[in-house]
This record gives sequence, structure tokens and C-alpha cells, in this order.
Amino acid sequence: MDTGTYDGLANASEFVRTIQKRTGLYIACIEEIAFNNGWITRDDLYEQWKLYEKTEYGQYLLKLLKD
Repeated sequence: MDTGTYDGLANASEFVRTIQKRTGLYIACIEEIAFNNGWITRDDLYEQWKLYEKTEYGQYLLKLLKD
């Protein structure tokens, strides 16, 4: 996507938001990628969750911990 203009950036943002809402998955969640590839442990993921626990992103990380 071309994000070189304000409209392009807004369109890309809306696209990402739509995909995330429809699928329930986050695009480019660094912690999820690292955890799934074995680069961080469950304990590391837990520490990251604690940083974001009161946010929607934190709830996503908590879901990863529970799965």
C-alpha cells in the first residue's frame, strides 16, 4: 500500500483495522511472532502482557498466553 499521502495512510490504517476486527488477529504483533517462533518464552510473553494488561493489545497477548 502506498502510504506516501495522508489519504494513503488513512486507507492503509483502515484496511489494517478492518482485517484485525474481522479476523481477531493482530497484524505484525511482534510478541506473537517471537513467541510462535520460539524466540521468547511464555515468561517473556507474560512480562510483555503486564506492560499492556489494561489495553486491548494486552487482552490479545493474554489470549496468546491462554492458548
